[in-house]
Amino acid sequence: MPTFRASWVLPITGPPLRNGWVAVEGGVIAGIGGGRCAPVTDLGAVAVLPALVNAHTHLELSYLAGVVPPAAQFLDWIQAVMAARRSYPDARDRVIVSAARTAVAAARASGTGLVGDVSNTLVTVPLLQEAGMPAHVFYELLGFNADDPAGRVRTAREAIDGLLEPHGDVRVSLAPHAPYSVSPALFGALRRDLDAHPDGVSTVHLSESGDEVEFIARGSGAWRELLTGLNAWSNAWQPPGISPVAYLADLGFLDRRVLAVHAVQCGDDDLERLRALGTTVVSCPRSNRHVGVGDAPLERFYAAGVDVAFGTDSLASVADLNMFAELAAARRLAPRVAARRLLESGTRSGARALGFAGMFGSIEPGKRAALVAVRLPAHVDDVEEYVLSGIEPDAVTWLDTR
Repeated sequence: MPTFRASWVLPITGPPLRNGWVAVEGGVIAGIGGGRCAPVTDLGAVAVLPALVNAHTHLELSYLAGVVPPAAQFLDWIQAVMAARRSYPDARDRVIVSAARTAVAAARASGTGLVGDVSNTLVTVPLLQEAGMPAHVFYELLGFNADDPAGRVRTAREAIDGLLEPHGDVRVSLAPHAPYSVSPALFGALRRDLDAHPDGVSTVHLSESGDEVEFIARGSGAWRELLTGLNAWSNAWQPPGISPVAYLADLGFLDRRVLAVHAVQCGDDDLERLRALGTTVVSCPRSNRHVGVGDAPLERFYAAGVDVAFGTDSLASVADLNMFAELAAARRLAPRVAARRLLESGTRSGARALGFAGMFGSIEPGKRAALVAVRLPAHVDDVEEYVLSGIEPDAVTWLDTR
């Protein structure tokens, strides 16, 4: 039974263990503790922690790395992405597939062991399987004025049924894009599909920009103009006159099985509603700045008791998929939040939200031994803060726990 000893072991469920050890049997954690334990493999000056969880990314957009510049307004960034995607209309183009494959490898090399990937095409499913990267892939639907929403959901469900083992390492479910791009009827059809698959989870981009808030409140602004220009506007839709969070809550879409991504524009009432519903908020601090929506109120998320996870978003809006860099950005935005709570958001909370709570996210007996070691400089006393300081991939090593 391999046993690893390190300067620090971070179980996430409790305080760090100085001179800690982790025992592994058959790829599963068999024990964890501090002090002497022999025989061991001594890893030296490293911190051992569970693999990080990237709860929101778009791997199929990896080919847009460095293509879409930062924007002052979210709609400017969206339109730039739409224009860039027209250059590659075939989702299975070798450029798209190659970039996504490289992105998966880079994510793993930087310590990520589980992802929540949003896809419009399912092209990333075989790539994740091929790479051995556990994931929940969200097959995303759009349609603000789509005919036969129930039929669209049925067709999408047929596309994923039989694609994978339901409890395998790569799972797939359906998801709506956002309140400004999905009709109430399509939200309802997607919710019914989720209810019919009790092991599934879903996700939605929510309260991301001020334009979204204006559109849901009054039906006006940049989103109305864009939908009209795309011939996607529906005269049947009436603005609900409330916040995006309240809108989806009233539609019955939000609950503890849904991840609400971004939530930059949430007020206190919205956060209380999300807390009461058990909805996990996935924050993407670096991407939020790149796309021009501003900084999420991270400290208010935690103060409100909302479950928080982190994601990088896509390489169209962030320099890399390194979750340690995302945690460092979160620390800058939330200096008063306890380090362990931020680390939990980057591990355990993401695993739970994605439906993998029993397998990933913490160092506990019975969980997968998906463990990484972070190289430490001399004389690190607050190891949790050090891990939040921004760790480069060359300081990360995966433990061979086979």
